[in-house]
Amino acid sequence: MAVDFGRVLTAMVTPFGKDLAVDFQQARKLARYLVQSGSDGLVVCGTTGESPSLTRDEKIELFRVVVEEVGGQATVIAGTGTYNTAESITLTQMAEKVGVDGVMLVAPYYNKPSQDGLYEHFKAVANSTNLPVMLYNIPGRTGVNVLPATVARLAQIENIVAIKEASGSLDQVSELRRSLPDDFAIYSGDDSLTLPMMALGAKGVVSVCSHVVGLRIKEMVNAFTAGNTTLATQIHLELFPVFKTMFITTNPVPIKAALNLLGYQVGAPRLPLVEATAQEKETIKNVLASLKLI
Repeated sequence: MAVDFGRVLTAMVTPFGKDLAVDFQQARKLARYLVQSGSDGLVVCGTTGESPSLTRDEKIELFRVVVEEVGGQATVIAGTGTYNTAESITLTQMAEKVGVDGVMLVAPYYNKPSQDGLYEHFKAVANSTNLPVMLYNIPGRTGVNVLPATVARLAQIENIVAIKEASGSLDQVSELRRSLPDDFAIYSGDDSLTLPMMALGAKGVVSVCSHVVGLRIKEMVNAFTAGNTTLATQIHLELFPVFKTMFITTNPVPIKAALNLLGYQVGAPRLPLVEATAQEKETIKNVLASLKLI
């Protein structure tokens, strides 16, 4: 299955109102802003979108409004993975009916399946849909690492076409690139590792920081792709303080604080997450000011 999700994808935050209800109108505005700010695609209801704190109905409505707002102009990838295979299948099939371009499946969290269990989980969900599938490996959140050998097995399934890799290990990225077909896309799941991972054969990034420096990230990715590694490195180093600051506490707490500072009212996170502290907000404000964003 030949699929091009794009090179710069934004893991979109979920805007909440003061009552912490999902603000669907603000979600539309945010999706539009992100596409105008360098995003080739949007991942909706991923980690950054606080997926564990959203109901099934809220997720489906978010998929619907984002497709309605930017569908056809950017790829819309629905985060439909959970720690429950049957629920993941149901959510994936509902997302397909809404009209998304693909789904992202995080490794099942909390229940810590074996590598065979991971394979069977992803296979079952992929076989339930005609949509292209992006795997999502983030062992720091899930408690389990999807090993390159398992990804290579999964890559033999026709509609499993990409992985968002956030293990933090460049050795693992090298193993992935060595063992996967050339047309299987690897995306960085860590903003600060985008450039090093592209040097190892990654296609691009599923970014958090593109909420605030999307056009510059797009320039970095395009520069590297064009062979201008000097410029790509220069941009990476310029943005490095942002990359690190947006993870000074649990994602998406800092990026929501940054967006609110920039005037994009996305609200607070839902419990069990809490807002950034006053000191964290000051750090975030300072790094935005250093890049003349505020």
